[in-house]
Amino acid sequence: MQVPGTFRLAVEAKDLAAITRSLDPDIEFLSPVMVKPYRGRDTVTALLRVLLEVFEEFHYTDELVGTARDGPPSQALVFHARVMGTSVQGVDLLRFGDGGLVTGLTVMVRPLPAAMTLARVVGRRMEESGPPA
Repeated sequence: MQVPGTFRLAVEAKDLAAITRSLDPDIEFLSPVMVKPYRGRDTVTALLRVLLEVFEEFHYTDELVGTARDGPPSQALVFHARVMGTSVQGVDLLRFGDGGLVTGLTVMVRPLPAAMTLARVVGRRMEESGPPA
């Protein structure tokens, strides 16, 4: 069983293979700028690959861990980064399945101008990289 710290450690190490191993095959990623969720490990991994490239000086600053009633743990990871020189604050909200893999990842970012910059840069990179392999 994975533990809630596995995703964080993998992101901090910028280890895409380890990040991917921490994700459930049916993960749902809710973006701060897209209406429809990204679904599935391959699709989410492709997006996370781009985010690892786009975020500068990314680091987590705070961590909150909780549990749903009679369920696996959940985790909120507060982060700070820069995107094209623009300061971004955000939160990764993680939900875990019974096996400990990340089944849901919701990202929220602020301020709005930073979110818009992030959307433009990530959108362009995702188009350039094409669909996940």
